[in-house]
Amino acid sequence: MDADVVVVGAGLAGLRCAQRLGELGHEALVLEAGDAVGGRIRTDVVDGFRCDRGFQVLNPAYPAVKRWVDVEALDLKPFGAGVLVRRPVGLRVVADPVREPALLGRTLRSGYLDPRELAALARWAARVLVDPKGVMAQEDATLAESFDAAGVTGRLRREVLEPFLAGVLVDSHGRSSATFTKLLVRMFALGRPAVPATGMQALPGQLAASLGDRVRLRSRVESVTPAGDGVDVRVDGAPLRARAAVVATDPAGAAQLTALPDRDTRGLVTWWFEAPEPPTRLPLVAVDGRRDGPTAPGPVWNTAVMTAAAPSYAPPTRHLVEATCLLDRPDGDAPEGDVLRHVGEIYGCDTTGWRTVVRHRIAAALPAMPPPLDVRSPVALGEGVFVCGDHRDTPSIQGALVSGQRAAEAVHASL
Repeated sequence: MDADVVVVGAGLAGLRCAQRLGELGHEALVLEAGDAVGGRIRTDVVDGFRCDRGFQVLNPAYPAVKRWVDVEALDLKPFGAGVLVRRPVGLRVVADPVREPALLGRTLRSGYLDPRELAALARWAARVLVDPKGVMAQEDATLAESFDAAGVTGRLRREVLEPFLAGVLVDSHGRSSATFTKLLVRMFALGRPAVPATGMQALPGQLAASLGDRVRLRSRVESVTPAGDGVDVRVDGAPLRARAAVVATDPAGAAQLTALPDRDTRGLVTWWFEAPEPPTRLPLVAVDGRRDGPTAPGPVWNTAVMTAAAPSYAPPTRHLVEATCLLDRPDGDAPEGDVLRHVGEIYGCDTTGWRTVVRHRIAAALPAMPPPLDVRSPVALGEGVFVCGDHRDTPSIQGALVSGQRAAEAVHASL
């Protein structure tokens, strides 16, 4: 055998799988086609600005992050527990009064605290805060259907919750699993999403550091074939034999290397701008709450002044703003001028002097998660071949890490 276990892909799932295999006494070789680890979690440094590929955050409340990540070493820079909302007149603040007491007055004046809708929202979310397993056992529905059923039908839903959650779920139509969304909301309530000081790629970088030279970059796997007492892996035209192989790629890659069907994914575009002055000093995500009809104005679904939360994302005294567009809308690939116009409308500022640092188009940013929610897809495919990734659990950092752990333990049991 050339290797004990081959792991195809150095995203979070593959890296955690390799770590766990090492803890269980197996030598794992990680093969990554790209020039760096991280999979979909990558950070480009452009002119001194740190620009993640996609607006991504790390929630330290995730149980898997608490167990397997040295959170303190990442030097997390948290966002505030609230949202900025553009109204026809003014930019309003809706924030958690417990975690953001300084914003209580602005929240009370926001116009979104309708007692009936707050009570309906409490009905919608209350159980997941105390009994997440019970919620997972309930009948699932789409997010839009679940809001309707709970009576969450007012401005708070249409102008705050829906645009905010659309950016998180990469779904502007409310078709994602309500159960999955409730689990995410629970994590937002328990933790404060943040970014590492040096960018989101610091997270997979930390996992990979523990594996040393067992991670090989620029190594493209062309096939994974069961062969008697092992698995044949073809890497850049050369054969490699292992006792087992774990395909830790995105859904499209898994479909190419295994018999698994491809899975629907959702895409987005993130723009990164240098602004002469920050349009806000608040470390909050901003959304457009204006509604002239059934759909939101576009093309931007959320925007944030990254340097308000993480000054380290830019050179000293400079300011970085991100804006996200969703590819499930016709304007997802809007040109730069339209994006800058809309960002300026959201913040109520002039973006004439802004400069585009970089634009990222991620066609497959997240696996789709329609109801019913399935959080434990099989990882053992038979004949020494295994699979992991957030498409086998939930489309999240939590799901990717747990999937890698499950795959490693399945390999160990098999061997």
